[in-house]
Amino acid sequence: MGLKDAFDKAADAVKHGVDDVKDYVSEAGHRSAAAGEQAKRDVAGDTLTPGEQVGSVLNQGKETLEAGYDRAKRDVRDS
Repeated sequence: MGLKDAFDKAADAVKHGVDDVKDYVSEAGHRSAAAGEQAKRDVAGDTLTPGEQVGSVLNQGKETLEAGYDRAKRDVRDS
C-alpha cells in the first residue's frame, strides 16, 4: 500500500466519521422535536383545537420520519 492509498483511506475514515456525527446530531434534533410535539399535546390537552391537534400529530410524524431517515443513512454507511 502506497502513501497515497494510506492517505486516501485516512481521509475516507475522517469523512465517514464527520458524516456519522452530522446525521446523529440531525437525528437527535428531529427526535427532540417529535417529543416536543407530543409534550405540547400532553400539556395543552383539550385547549388545542382539532386542527392544531392534527397539525401537531402530523408534525410529530414528519420529525420521526426524518429522524429515521438520518439513522438509515448512518446504518447504510456503516454496513
